[in-house]
Amino acid sequence: MSPVASDNAAAPEPRAVVPGGVGAVSEREVHDQVAARLRLDAGRVEAFMADLWAEYLGTPNDELITYVRSLRSRCRLGILSNSFVGARERETAAYRFDELVEEIVYSHEIGICKPDERAFRMTCARLDVRPEDCLFIDDAAANVAAAQKVGMRAHVFRDNAAAVARIAAHLNGAAPSR
Repeated sequence: MSPVASDNAAAPEPRAVVPGGVGAVSEREVHDQVAARLRLDAGRVEAFMADLWAEYLGTPNDELITYVRSLRSRCRLGILSNSFVGARERETAAYRFDELVEEIVYSHEIGICKPDERAFRMTCARLDVRPEDCLFIDDAAANVAAAQKVGMRAHVFRDNAAAVARIAAHLNGAAPSR
């Protein structure tokens, strides 16, 4: 999940990525597997999945969303998200991220999750930018380290004030503070 929305669920370890996170199963197959494994009827599966999506979507970070919206005329903007089948539709309905940034790259659509370097390279390619010109912000240190490995400037998200300051420094050409 990007810093513009927060969730309470811990991200899975890269080796433990579930098939839905890389698009290896459909949403219908996920529902069928939930029903079989938890022995739930259709109504309970729907309720379970609704709860799961509410947790996945989290709460919008309105302050940061407003700030990012103000950047549209100053730079290229994208989101790289470790996601799950169905995320694009739900995030679009809930947050309108598609109106916030130029490109959204979802792991379930490209079959690759962060911190795999290919995900960062693909995002840069879709935005038509060089990695060294990018600032990547994420709340997971492993993802930040992977972004740096491909040449991006990167920042671990801790709070809005620090993220906004880092973005401003990047846009003004300043070196990151340590």
